[in-house]
Amino acid sequence: MTAVRHGVQAPARWQLVACGFVLLAMCMLAASAGASLPQLFPTTLTLDSDARLPAPTRYTYRGIHTTLMQGVDAPLRVRLEATVPAGLNDVLAFYRTELGKLGWQEQLDGAVISTAHVQLAFVSPLGPAALKLDRKESGTAVHLVQKNADTATRANVLPEPGQAKLVFSNIGNKEAVLTINERTIPRPAGANAVALDLVPGKYPYQLGVPGHPAITNILTVAAGDTWELTIGRDNDAWAPLQLY
Repeated sequence: MTAVRHGVQAPARWQLVACGFVLLAMCMLAASAGASLPQLFPTTLTLDSDARLPAPTRYTYRGIHTTLMQGVDAPLRVRLEATVPAGLNDVLAFYRTELGKLGWQEQLDGAVISTAHVQLAFVSPLGPAALKLDRKESGTAVHLVQKNADTATRANVLPEPGQAKLVFSNIGNKEAVLTINERTIPRPAGANAVALDLVPGKYPYQLGVPGHPAITNILTVAAGDTWELTIGRDNDAWAPLQLY
């Protein structure tokens, strides 16, 4: 609100100049205040109680992705992707507080904390979990994953300790063949999925169906991960899917 004061009025041209000085002063204030914006606009983050995984109420993007197995109600894996309009340190403090309240235990091994990137592993009540934060111009990108070890056990896709697991499925109407790690694995049409254990690393593979061009790619697996390669109903090769 602007206060009105009665008295002698300046000529119109001087009023315009005065307004110009005020505008210039405001612009200079905004420019000089850039370094102290966090004090002018607090970056305190509040938990969104409706979010599937812990997330602040403030965000410019947020999405939840769940991985399900047929016949098992609870998801194998839940992933949160979000962009939060706040500094990386503020977002990190938020997650350490909120995940701690849920009983998530932060692991020191392999932790990465820098001014632009954070990567932390956790043990949650359901299973392994991981948090990645990356500084962006618009704020901080969040990648939060929680796995459900009990569901993975029931679905028979839990990797052996220190190993990764690969599930090969064929729901097409022709035989499919997977070549990986110096092994050739054929699967008849409609056959049950087959699983194999892999040492963590990078694996070139080829996936194909007679009469269709073979797909060649590289799969990178880490200890504790389970991936699936699938031939779809139209006999086309699907992109690799991380199940767990």
